[in-house]
Amino acid sequence: MSSFHVLAIDQGTSATKCVLVNARGEMVAKASAPLGEHYPAPGWVEQDPAAIWASVREAVRACLALAPDAAVCAVGLSTQRESALVWEREGARALTPLLSWQDQRTVALRDRLMQAQGDDLVRERSGLPLDPMFSALKIRWLLDQDDALMARARRGELCAGTVDAWLVANLGGEPAIEVGNASRTQLLDVGTGRWSPDLLSYFSIPASMMPVVVSSRQRRANADRLHERLAGVPVHGVMADSHAALYAHGVREPGDVKATMGTGSSVMGLAADAQARSREVCQTIAWDEGDGPRTALEGNIRSAGATLKWAAELFGMDLHQAIEEAGRNDPDGLWLVPGFTGLGAPYWDAHAVGLLSGLSFSTGRGQVLAAAVDSIAHQVADVLDAMDRCASPVRRLLLDGGPSTNPELRGRIAAYIGRPVVHCTDPELSALGVAHMAGLGVGLWDADAIARLPRGQNQSGDHRWSPDRIAQARQGWRLAVARARLRDCPNETRDRA
Repeated sequence: MSSFHVLAIDQGTSATKCVLVNARGEMVAKASAPLGEHYPAPGWVEQDPAAIWASVREAVRACLALAPDAAVCAVGLSTQRESALVWEREGARALTPLLSWQDQRTVALRDRLMQAQGDDLVRERSGLPLDPMFSALKIRWLLDQDDALMARARRGELCAGTVDAWLVANLGGEPAIEVGNASRTQLLDVGTGRWSPDLLSYFSIPASMMPVVVSSRQRRANADRLHERLAGVPVHGVMADSHAALYAHGVREPGDVKATMGTGSSVMGLAADAQARSREVCQTIAWDEGDGPRTALEGNIRSAGATLKWAAELFGMDLHQAIEEAGRNDPDGLWLVPGFTGLGAPYWDAHAVGLLSGLSFSTGRGQVLAAAVDSIAHQVADVLDAMDRCASPVRRLLLDGGPSTNPELRGRIAAYIGRPVVHCTDPELSALGVAHMAGLGVGLWDADAIARLPRGQNQSGDHRWSPDRIAQARQGWRLAVARARLRDCPNETRDRA
């Protein structure tokens, strides 16, 4: 099969990317199709399912056009996580927008459920905190908007789920959701890998509308509807994007943790104890190669690259210029807490606000830009500290994604975590990871061959900071986060003010 290729599709928030990988694990063609988001109200973020499907087909067409003679033996599909929609079981027609993982419209619903029922059941079964990021609240909100949807759902006419399940349904496959994506819905029992009746009841979601849960490495529908050259070619690997990136790094045992940096950041590593529970980081299913699920711990950072973009736009600068200027400056006692949509791990505080702490008359543009970069490093360090407390000690950190190309950021992370930092220079890691899974499924590679595939990894992030400087920076950050999470002041404080 040395002449065969795997076509890997990475369906993300801002674009759908497609890469063609040969039997040596090399990318020989790459294309993308951009996607937009809609913001119907403050805190609301949604996407058009039809536009997503069109972007997938366009990215596939453009990629295959770059390699007209390549023979494709399998298709892999990596997708954005947690974003959710409702569609018709027959024909896969979407009936709702796709509510993005970034969407915050369900904060009030979350608060009501928390007040009425608490979140102990949710955390125990799903391994996840009750938070607007996950799919269950989104599905419940969509059903609440239309009584007819709920009635049809109870009759078994509708499906709900994540992007991977909907795309496979559009290919003509049976309604099925990959287990790693399913673990991000907050409806899966991570201990059993099956839908939890207790969680479905908690969120008032009919069990009849949930797709069947399947492994990551399993033959799905054929890819005929994507391109004529893919007639009869199976979709043989499906993974959530962050999980696929961990797989592409070659992580198969606990100890190595990766941080994928994009709009937000996913900090993930395989769990040393599959039964570990934490209120600070998520327990999730990384993948299932067909021999059972692998458990992972993850901390989700809501704003990473988005913080840099915001800071650049604030000063009317090009993003590249802003990052360069940030590298030439120090925060000088300024901390930026990027609580634009609350804070993720390890705080899980949807009501946290964004703020600048430590402003002085000497604060200028350079300090704000440097503090934006610094905020990413602090958040990654917070998650690694939480993982250490969860009995899954981190040996080293593997970095990938756009912001990770910044040497200043890598150096700050290395200083704050006190462990080796390895920068992965391979682009499109999520696509590569699911390509490896799909190739494994059709026999293009075995596990040993995948381990030998080339990976661009460079030891990085050396620093010369003193312990006092590190301690001062971390203490200032913790104080700034506490201020960002402050609720109403006590009456006596307001009276004195």
